[in-house]
Amino acid sequence: MTDHDLSEEVEERFQVLENKVIHQEYTVDELNSVVTRQQDQIDALIAECKRLRTLIAEGGDRMVDAGEEPPPPHY
Repeated sequence: MTDHDLSEEVEERFQVLENKVIHQEYTVDELNSVVTRQQDQIDALIAECKRLRTLIAEGGDRMVDAGEEPPPPHY
C-alpha cells in the first residue's frame, strides 16, 4: 500500500466519520426540540392542575348537592 492509497483511505474514513457526526448533531437537535415542546406541555398541564385545584378548593362549599337540586320539569 502506497502513501497515496493510505491517504485516500484516511480521507474516506474521515468523511464517513464526519457524516456520522453531522447525522448525530441533527438527531440531537430534533430530540432537543421534542423535549422542549414536551416540557412546555408539562408546564401548561401543571398550571392547569393548580388552577383546577384552586377552583375546587374555593368552590367546594358552593357546589350544589344533587339532593338539593329540584327535579327536572318532566318529572
